[in-house]
Amino acid sequence: MSDQTRGKTGGISRRGVLKAGAATGVVLATPTIFASSAHAFINDPGAKKSITLGFNVPQTGAYSEEGADELRAYKLAVKHLNGEGDGGMLNTMKPLSLKGNGVLGKKVEYVTGDTQTKADAARASAKRMIEKDGALMITGGSSSGVAVAVQGLCNEAKIMFMAGLTHSNDTTGKDKKRYGFRHFFNAYMSGQALAPVLEKEYGKDRKAYHLTADYTWGWTQEESIKNATEKLGWETVNTVRTPVGAGDFSQYITPVLNSGADVLILNHYGKDMVNSLTQAIQFGLRDKEVNGKKFEIIVPLFSRLMAQGAGKNIQGILGSTNWHWSLKDEGSQAFVKSFGAEYGFPPSQAAHTCYVQALLYADACERAGTFDPAGVIPALEGFKFDGMGNGPTEYRAEDHQCFKDVLVVRGNPNPTSNFDLLEVVQIVPRAQVEYAHDMEGFKGELGPI
Repeated sequence: MSDQTRGKTGGISRRGVLKAGAATGVVLATPTIFASSAHAFINDPGAKKSITLGFNVPQTGAYSEEGADELRAYKLAVKHLNGEGDGGMLNTMKPLSLKGNGVLGKKVEYVTGDTQTKADAARASAKRMIEKDGALMITGGSSSGVAVAVQGLCNEAKIMFMAGLTHSNDTTGKDKKRYGFRHFFNAYMSGQALAPVLEKEYGKDRKAYHLTADYTWGWTQEESIKNATEKLGWETVNTVRTPVGAGDFSQYITPVLNSGADVLILNHYGKDMVNSLTQAIQFGLRDKEVNGKKFEIIVPLFSRLMAQGAGKNIQGILGSTNWHWSLKDEGSQAFVKSFGAEYGFPPSQAAHTCYVQALLYADACERAGTFDPAGVIPALEGFKFDGMGNGPTEYRAEDHQCFKDVLVVRGNPNPTSNFDLLEVVQIVPRAQVEYAHDMEGFKGELGPI
């Protein structure tokens, strides 16, 4: 079976063609992704009554649970954009140009791909959606390695990329691209949000040991948390890289026992975090006392799906998150209600950011009056909005990074259900996590449209 399926609303479209221009009148049969014209409008739907979006998520691999929730959210967004269901955040987003009749009067359809949590697979499925299915926009992913790779491909193809769950600083830092936009927060923001809480909870005199996923997200997460905690006075005892999808982390956890560290920082995500945390607790780390202090474990990037996988092991552990279903603002509750009615359980942060990205892209097209990225990109750059669950938010023009409030959360010691596993400790205001777009480590060029 192909890793790519068509949404229930439509059939497969033909390979897009690129018109060379009025001067020649020649039509090139070259696959659109290889088009070199700086002014080409790739996959222009023209007089078609529908448009196609590409949902590229990890349906297999270490981050597949996140991918499944992302896909649920995208499908819900399509329903709401087409005027079906209760409208969700179309009722709360401000300002709003969407009318609930598709986008610019065209019905929204979709195709899906499986990134497999692998950059090469993700690029291949994105390429197919652009070339064969005429996708106007690609979105999704639960790995920053995937996000950076697909963002680069979309930029070359001059196709919009609305990143899904990607937390590496590099996505809108050194690897930022004109055609790529990120709603999700990043590793630097996690460090800035967590540090004051860690100081309050654990003090300034700590010795930290990092286990880190060996790819772009893990590297920048480790760097960001390391820098933030060392400013508190913490000592970094060791930093150890681990392969994505390792499964058994015992060989990496054993050295922690005799390292002199009194804090273990797990820069892991998805099933990797579930496995490494579970094994760390099985090794008795949580019951140890080192340097006269209770041993602590920190998970800088949390998700409710990870908490479910880890079960009671997550209780009391601090981390950060982009959004949580328990928030009481109007936008969050509208989304939780819609998602719950559709699927029978609350959405994850991955679902939230992907749903929001789909609406933001569609709204930008509506405001611009075109699907041409030359109009859509400026409509998103510097766009300020509210009512979507993170408080007042800005898509910063200089790097296409959203700036908004960040949540510090803790594993709930007294959960009331299988979904009530994280409690919000603090809503950290945007001002505490913001940084200059050209700060060291974030320098990069968006490039031209």
